[in-house]
Amino acid sequence: MPKTETSPAVRARLADYALLLRLNRPIGSLLLLWPTYWALWLAAGGLPQAGNLIVFTLGVFLMRAAGCAINDFADRKVDRHVKRTKDRPLTSGRIQSWEAVALFAGICLLAFLMVVFFTNPLTLYLSFGGVVLAFIYPFMKRYTHLPQLFLGAAFSWAIPMAWAAEAGEVTRLAWLLFTANVLWTVAYDTFYAMVDRDDDLKIGIKSTAILFGDGDRAIIAVLQSLVVLILLLVGNQAELGGVYYLGVITMACLFIYQQHLARFREREGCFKAFLNNNWAGFAVFLGLVIDLMLGGSTH
Repeated sequence: MPKTETSPAVRARLADYALLLRLNRPIGSLLLLWPTYWALWLAAGGLPQAGNLIVFTLGVFLMRAAGCAINDFADRKVDRHVKRTKDRPLTSGRIQSWEAVALFAGICLLAFLMVVFFTNPLTLYLSFGGVVLAFIYPFMKRYTHLPQLFLGAAFSWAIPMAWAAEAGEVTRLAWLLFTANVLWTVAYDTFYAMVDRDDDLKIGIKSTAILFGDGDRAIIAVLQSLVVLILLLVGNQAELGGVYYLGVITMACLFIYQQHLARFREREGCFKAFLNNNWAGFAVFLGLVIDLMLGGSTH
């Protein structure tokens, strides 16, 4: 039988869908993944159940893709005025608005079905909060200068869900992790917002980068310090050992490096500072995993 080839039009459409879902830029998924893994490993006191690990790994990538689709739908009219986003598929008209909404709904449904069939009722109940946060976040930049706070809640909601799936409850330790991650998200997404600050000011989009003004780097530093302090508190309450603390110290050192990268508030430096947070989250995860392997325990 002769081989059938995908037509150029279909390939172009699939490529645009991939761009809409940011499949070419996994940084957002990784920033979601590390805190989710923190919760899974801590709740399990070591290696989590294989089923939960698969569900939440896939869930992170699915929900991040869904979030990108609804974000571009919400921003379809303003993205054309921002240098970094003016050529996105939805903004340029290569993808229609209904397609973005359909992708969001379809991906959310797939993630929801995984929770239904492979986790417990408490995780299922919590999942509704995650969908609501994923949907409302993109619209918050029109009404408040704190859209990063809503993003922080959306990016952190996997923590109580993962804890519930692994432990059957959500403990105080889980909410400490949640708080740390919300603050961390506000910090690194403010770096991200600093990249677009000039464009956002022109078109009336709100962000913490605009709210903080000249105090942006100082406030980010305070938020980063609070993240480190809460993670140290988590280590103390979970009776973790030195390797975990080494991971947190590495995160703190990377935070200092990020401040250096963004010292002139230039687009490139701020974007590099944002991207560097992937390594900060990984450092904590690696320290946690090794520490638990060496005998750390949670109580």
